[in-house]
Amino acid sequence: MPRVDADLKLDFKDVLFRPKRSSLKSRSEVDLQRTFTFRNSKQTYTGIPIIAANMDTTGTFEMAQVLSKHTLFTAIHKHYSVEDWKNFAANYPDCIEHVAASSGSGTADLEWLCAILEAVPALQYICLDVANGYSEYFVEFVKTVRGKFPRHTIMAGNVVTGEMVEELILSGADIIKVGIGPGSVCTTRIKTGVGYPQISAVIECADSAHGLKGHIISDGGCSCPGDVAKAFGAGADFVMMGGMLAGHDQCTGQVIEKDGKKYKLFYGMSSDTAMKKYVGGVAEYRASEGRTVEVPYRGNVDNTIRDVLGGLRSTCTYVGAAKLKELSRRTTFIRVTQQSSQMFT
Repeated sequence: MPRVDADLKLDFKDVLFRPKRSSLKSRSEVDLQRTFTFRNSKQTYTGIPIIAANMDTTGTFEMAQVLSKHTLFTAIHKHYSVEDWKNFAANYPDCIEHVAASSGSGTADLEWLCAILEAVPALQYICLDVANGYSEYFVEFVKTVRGKFPRHTIMAGNVVTGEMVEELILSGADIIKVGIGPGSVCTTRIKTGVGYPQISAVIECADSAHGLKGHIISDGGCSCPGDVAKAFGAGADFVMMGGMLAGHDQCTGQVIEKDGKKYKLFYGMSSDTAMKKYVGGVAEYRASEGRTVEVPYRGNVDNTIRDVLGGLRSTCTYVGAAKLKELSRRTTFIRVTQQSSQMFT
């Protein structure tokens, strides 16, 4: 018999922060830097824990060059060659501590990952990314990668429940990607009926991860700086952004002009567009689980990053958190039926 979990589950749109007394004079006083030591790799990370998603439009070397200047992180997509990686490492050595090499879970993926990590010894982060992190095969793959690279920090996902977070951490992952279906160009929930509201997923998964001295990434669903702040408030250690970084100069693809306006393509990595580009099309046994959209051209990503970081600092001043580290401890969410006035949208 199917069972129904009737407990309330919340998404970004369902909550707002409740403001609290603050001794901060200005948002400039807020420290957004975090330092983490990871459970399995024993590596120490320091930076602002926002990550560009490993989609081929946003997880680019060009994106990493800009984000690393702000100490933000980039999960580089898996379609660069070993030669591309060598050139990047040689020309931008200061960026390497703020990037991860992404990989799927296939045999060819593992061979490619090994080749990159051998060619770029300074690279210390691995992002193991599959749509469904619940398969036993993926758990075994994480164990295999951990065995081959005992000192590298491994991100793995995606999942949305505490027990799977725990299993992946115990299998060797350090940081678990949390999110199934919330992304702006993800259609998993429409095609499969599977998913979990992101705020509740983050709260539950953070609790499980932190109990094992692990960490999580809130991956997907952020449409504005306030959502990024909510993910951190819910307990995420890192927040991954895709759609919010789309449409910029640093994203793959040409600028398209239509009716006097400029656009860039942005698409999910399970979309028809991505499948045709990399594997010749969508296999007969599966459905496309991503959409392709034309995003208004937005210029240099530097401006968007400043906007996101400014919003996050402001959130911290509203709840009295002098450091990003304190935000989740200072967070009380209130349920709402509306985020903002729709008068002029």
